[in-house]
Amino acid sequence: MLDCIVMEIKPGFLNVGEAHPAASNAMEYIASLDWAELSKWQESFSSCAIDGNRLAEICSETLRRLMAKQPVSDRYLLGLAWTIQHGVKPRRLRKDKGKSKVKVSDTE
Repeated sequence: MLDCIVMEIKPGFLNVGEAHPAASNAMEYIASLDWAELSKWQESFSSCAIDGNRLAEICSETLRRLMAKQPVSDRYLLGLAWTIQHGVKPRRLRKDKGKSKVKVSDTE
C-alpha cells in the first residue's frame, strides 16, 4: 500500500522544506559578486564578529559556508544578501538597539 502525503498550501505561509521564493534571487546576487568582493565582506564580518556582533557572526558563518560550497538555509541566505546588497557594514550595536521589536518565529 502506498501512503500519500498531501500538504495543504496556505496562502502566505511556506510549507516545511519549501524554500522562500526570493532565495534563488538572493543566491544569484551573491554568486554575481567576485571572489575579491566576497573576501572583503568575509573579512569585515569576521572582524566584527570577534567583538560579539550578532549580525556579523551570522553573516560571517553563512558566507564562509557558501564560499566552501556547503548548504545554507534560505533565511540565512536572504539575510546575508540583504546585508551585503544594502551595504550594511557590521558595527558594534548598543545593547538596547540590538533587539528586534518584531516577533520572528522559526515555524512560520
